[in-house]
Amino acid sequence: MSRRMLGLTREGKPTVRGIAVIGGAFAVASLIGVGLMLVPQPVPEPVTGAVGSNVPQHSAAETHGNPTTTATPPKISRPGDAPVPLSELVDAGWVSAVSAGTGIPERALTAYAGAALVTAQRMPSCGIGWNTLAGLGLIESGHGTIAKGAIYPDGVARPDIIGIPLNGDGVLAMRDTDGGRIDGDPEWDRAVGPMQFIPQTWAEWGVDGNADGVADPHNIDDAALAAAAYLCAVGGDLTQQANWESAIAGYNPSHDYVVDVSQAAAQYASAVGG
Repeated sequence: MSRRMLGLTREGKPTVRGIAVIGGAFAVASLIGVGLMLVPQPVPEPVTGAVGSNVPQHSAAETHGNPTTTATPPKISRPGDAPVPLSELVDAGWVSAVSAGTGIPERALTAYAGAALVTAQRMPSCGIGWNTLAGLGLIESGHGTIAKGAIYPDGVARPDIIGIPLNGDGVLAMRDTDGGRIDGDPEWDRAVGPMQFIPQTWAEWGVDGNADGVADPHNIDDAALAAAAYLCAVGGDLTQQANWESAIAGYNPSHDYVVDVSQAAAQYASAVGG
């Protein structure tokens, strides 16, 4: 299995070992067209200690209602790809409220939540949460805002987010595997996109999350869905702390990185009353 290598990170002091995950049941808010509009319900594990200073400090946001009917997204026609654009799966009211309470840009949050919903249908035993993906997105690229960038309505991070060359200078040396097609570097591989995939890993795990027929690591829908699948494959049942930590370490083998993502994911769950 390919190991995802980090290109852009923020290091933090390890102070928390808690995790936050999402349960397998999701509530129907409404039916619009061919897509289910769903409200992700966070069900975090107990978390203790103080969160890192790099995590936004916001008051709790109201969730969009408290429905009790459960549902899953439509069945997927092709393995790995989303059945419909992830943006059509998540209730807009929920996104607005949670974005206001967490500071996560709405377009990125929609992708994280949609990826969690689709993955719950594909891999129900995994239990990955939108907040875990959001924690990754924060640490990797500030939800696509690093270097004064942004994720646009079409889901693409602009300008392109390209990591440092993996040339052995303080990082693992990784010769080019894609001819520079994805990362623009014909000599060394680099991590790319808002979730910072290296070309080698993207070649194995890349998927289409916005149903446009293209798997693009610079697109947050594609990248979030691929990250969810990767984490579930590595960790299995992510409702178990040891498995969750193993999955995050598989994304980046750094203790500090695992702690940073844990802090962010826990804070996001707490912000919506999880």
